[in-house]
Amino acid sequence: MSAVRPNSLFGMGNPLLDISAVVDKDFLDKYGLKSNDQILAEDKHKALFEEIVKKFKVEYHAGGATQNSMKIAQWMIQEPHKVCTFFGCIGNDKFGEILKQKAEEAHVDAHYYNQEEEPTGTCAACITGANRSLVANLAAANAYKKDKHLDLEENWGLVEKAKVYYIAGFFLTVSLESILKVAKHAAENNKLFCLNLSAPFICQFFKDNLMQVLPYVDVLFGNETEAAAFGDEQGFETKDVEEIAKKAQALPKNNKKRQRVVVFTQGKDGTIMAQSDKVETFPVLKIDAKDIVDTNGAGDAFVGGFLSELVQEKALEQSVRAGHYAANVIIRQAGCTFPDKPDFHQDP
Repeated sequence: MSAVRPNSLFGMGNPLLDISAVVDKDFLDKYGLKSNDQILAEDKHKALFEEIVKKFKVEYHAGGATQNSMKIAQWMIQEPHKVCTFFGCIGNDKFGEILKQKAEEAHVDAHYYNQEEEPTGTCAACITGANRSLVANLAAANAYKKDKHLDLEENWGLVEKAKVYYIAGFFLTVSLESILKVAKHAAENNKLFCLNLSAPFICQFFKDNLMQVLPYVDVLFGNETEAAAFGDEQGFETKDVEEIAKKAQALPKNNKKRQRVVVFTQGKDGTIMAQSDKVETFPVLKIDAKDIVDTNGAGDAFVGGFLSELVQEKALEQSVRAGHYAANVIIRQAGCTFPDKPDFHQDP
């Protein structure tokens, strides 16, 4: 049993219903998709969401990067329930109801901003072999309003209760002012604020938003392709992921009381962590290729596992271990789903 309290871990992001299916290369080509990428839906992708449902066997899962990580963190912690709080925007529709129900089942304290104009966001997860191509149609997720939700007294009260905050970079496209309000609160109260680079397009096309938030970031997450895109945009002039981690760690920081920690996953290769003056690589857990069902959600699972230990004030090395364990479990399942209980053994 952990000594962690309800609402200790706060997440805010884009709640999406994942529509997941194994597709063929022709389908990817038809919509101009790369086999391992994540993009926002454009007009040319409108028909994709209908076609994937008609043509392939689909599964629906509650998704969205930050919400996934909150679900995983809560699953790793188990008791008490509702350690994790989640804010995001949904539509007044069937998919929104499914998301509410899934959050409840996962014991996450989800407080959605429910609006009428836009339908609940969806994400098509197009799986080919061990790769997944994600196409997100944000819809309602894009309609989150700081003044209509985050600023409300009862909601802000939940933000104040937290001691660790996590927001995926995807939310930089939605509500920069909401992220900055939470980030400043964390810095002023010496709490931990964590951000994920989330996708190469965030580093490229939302660089200004990202750089406004970065000075508040205590823990920066990303994978090797996001790290490379970030390094390019920052003019780091290196492809070496360890070097990029070090340089990202050294970027200006608002709260001088603690140094930034940078954590870059690299799929089956070791996870790189830059903390204080050292960069370490941690090997991931071995898994047989035939046991991999779906890599969609592996990154979110890693973050969820990591945060579950971080919020319990465990060592960072322990957080990485928990992240590796959670990711290893998730890739054996379809979608971001998991067995009833984790079998993760914490170091004493």
